[in-house]
Amino acid sequence: METSWNHTTVLLNEAVEALFSNPDAAPGDVRAAESTYVDATFGRGGHTRLILSRLGSNGRLVAFDKDPEAVAEAATIGDPRFTIRHQGFAHLGELPVGSVAGILLDLGISSPQVDNPARGFSFRSDGPLDMRMDTTRGQSVAQWLAQAELNSIAEVIRDYGEERFAGAIAKAIVARRQERGPISTTAELAQLVAGAVKTREPGQNPATRTFQALRIFINAELEELQQALDASLKVLEPGGRLVVISFHSLEDRIVKQFVAAHSRDGYDRRAPLAPPKPMRLRSLGRIKPGAHEVSANPRSRSAVMRVAQRTHTP
Repeated sequence: METSWNHTTVLLNEAVEALFSNPDAAPGDVRAAESTYVDATFGRGGHTRLILSRLGSNGRLVAFDKDPEAVAEAATIGDPRFTIRHQGFAHLGELPVGSVAGILLDLGISSPQVDNPARGFSFRSDGPLDMRMDTTRGQSVAQWLAQAELNSIAEVIRDYGEERFAGAIAKAIVARRQERGPISTTAELAQLVAGAVKTREPGQNPATRTFQALRIFINAELEELQQALDASLKVLEPGGRLVVISFHSLEDRIVKQFVAAHSRDGYDRRAPLAPPKPMRLRSLGRIKPGAHEVSANPRSRSAVMRVAQRTHTP
């Protein structure tokens, strides 16, 4: 019997309202509802369905997702205003210049990915050590760990997991590989990490940071995020909104720094007499889930949503 993996969309109403909100619009102005929007991380379609409910007959919504299961879910939406692309959001720049009124990036992984042991994202239940968001291409975590050098493993776990025991974990992985062969399941990796990590914050599994690091690395998540943010400046129309929901500090730092860098006039120190590059974004602030949402969905507790608006400068 096939299991249905449920997903609760984080900051659902807040994110969609941020996409459409325009305090400068005149009463009766319908341009927002007739524009094109992008849900760059379809997941299970929570944000998508609410965006579609806000669109007029001429509005359009383009979604991206690397996960074949997400693409299959998107195929059940029989709405001619909606299209899904089986691609990561690094391909956002392929859209026409200045063609989009709003872009939503809901980062991280969805509950169905975490809860399904066959996907290999979680240490809470045993399954194949995969972690690929797109299971049709690329290396799994098990395949990478089977041949990666010790220094590379340590670097990934340290840089993407902010794990202070990265060296000890990497040594344990390589030693295990040499003695008994490569690690192939999530339980094997979690047990090995637990033996290498001497202390951990109360309530946190010793494998948490290592699993996060390997997932981010194998899916090139931070690199893709930077590519999508850069592309957003090109494809957003003047006044268009950029809405990004992050779930850990590495993602949020990239988003925060990107918005800050483009929210001020830029001076080139190598050409002090050249005119400054005008600001291209206006920060509209950050939002965190309220106490009621965190109580109903504990996985939302680390979420941070940042909103910015494309200026009218080129």
